[in-house]
Amino acid sequence: MSALSNLLQLIFGVTIGLTILSLGGVAAGYLFFSRLAVTPERPVFTEEVASSPPVTAAASPAGPAADTAEATEVSAAANEVLEPGAYRMRVTWPDGLSLRAEPELDAEQIGGIAYDEIMIVLESSDDGSWDRVRLPGSDEQGWVKAGNAERIE
Repeated sequence: MSALSNLLQLIFGVTIGLTILSLGGVAAGYLFFSRLAVTPERPVFTEEVASSPPVTAAASPAGPAADTAEATEVSAAANEVLEPGAYRMRVTWPDGLSLRAEPELDAEQIGGIAYDEIMIVLESSDDGSWDRVRLPGSDEQGWVKAGNAERIE
């Protein structure tokens, strides 16, 4: 009976030992892979820091002065007479839009339109994937990819 008891203890001990090792390996793997799954912060390059001035609460206009300046800008854009068939849109793409010379991705970039800026759509391409736009208050025209702005008015 002692030999049978020793054999059962051996089998039971090996089983528990392998279970503990397996669970430890799974836990270590989980910790390792969960750290790999986290998206790192977007790097800030020196070119970006130098070209964009820092925004601080003290430097930004506050109160009624900011509201008045924004209202003046919007009303000036709203008073502009549009061509027949043209309409205003506000850029919704977070990085802004590239203004291109032709309705192609490989076309020359002639400018850009920042996020939340207003543009005037003059026409759309035949397939509807590009819009010919004009910037309010200027004669600068170009093509932008459609679907990255919302119609206003």
